[in-house]
Amino acid sequence: MKFYLIALLSTIVLSCNSTQQLPNTKKTNVDYANTITAENLKKHLYIYAGDEMEGRMTGTPGQKRASEYIRDFYIEHDIKSPLKSNEYYQPIPGSYFNGRSKGNASENVLAFIKGSEFPDEVIVLSAHLDHVGTDAEGNIFNGADDDGSGTVSILAMAKAFKQAEKDGKGPKRSVLFLHVTGEELGLFGSRYYVENPIFSLENTVANLNIDMIGRIDPDKIENPQYLYLIGSNTLSQELQDVSTMVNDKYVQLELDYKFDAPNDPNRFYYRSDHYNFAKNNIPVIFYFNGVHEDYHKMTDTPDKIEYELMAKRAKLIFLTAWELANMDRRIALD
Repeated sequence: MKFYLIALLSTIVLSCNSTQQLPNTKKTNVDYANTITAENLKKHLYIYAGDEMEGRMTGTPGQKRASEYIRDFYIEHDIKSPLKSNEYYQPIPGSYFNGRSKGNASENVLAFIKGSEFPDEVIVLSAHLDHVGTDAEGNIFNGADDDGSGTVSILAMAKAFKQAEKDGKGPKRSVLFLHVTGEELGLFGSRYYVENPIFSLENTVANLNIDMIGRIDPDKIENPQYLYLIGSNTLSQELQDVSTMVNDKYVQLELDYKFDAPNDPNRFYYRSDHYNFAKNNIPVIFYFNGVHEDYHKMTDTPDKIEYELMAKRAKLIFLTAWELANMDRRIALD
């Protein structure tokens, strides 16, 4: 009898431990999206767009510190690198920048969540890690919106995808978190990536590129619950359809396509890192809040960011990436 009771108690203990280790199947994509909070975005952005980073000009010590901040975040949260060496940096020689980095080398920073069913197919979430540095008087151009907002939003999304993976609900396709350098000098980091891809470009399903999502266009002051989408149906109408469905179901922002106009004098479609993916026949969405009075000025600082709105925009992008990563088939090109 004594032996039987001990065996029974052992079985109960093992059963309890087994239950604790089961994946949390009750959580949904919305639960993971809700881990992206204004508070956490603000915490990271005040550091990332702080004076210590010295405006993150490509190849400078400040930009190197910014890359280290991104890398250390991924290490801390056990989000792996896709690079064979298990390094997070894709080094770019100084000569690649055609003298614009004063000969200084730089690097893209990469991390990823491996897909559970289609690991060779990849959704790329991108943002540029650099900004314009300092002026001759030493004034710092912090670049909180441009593009600190995109950078820290991707960190938050990566953490959300990682939590889903821990809960046994990781994405079916791989998700690459790509922080590119040299954007302000001429889209160099994204161009280097597509010329030296870690994942086959043929297996790259879509690029969701974030470049400024923390502020409000002066033209939208009366209706700030918006986001500009650029290029979303240029190569794949299905991509725009998925994006619209996700927004209507979960977020309900106004999706404004006015910069998609072929005669748009701003030519925004050609001015951020998604363009290098689009040139390679990869469907893209460029998420953008429009320019404002602090664009490329030293007054683009973290205190001026609309953090609740930024979090809502980041949730839309995360949920769109989630949908693309978990569809039964990849989206179709037109």
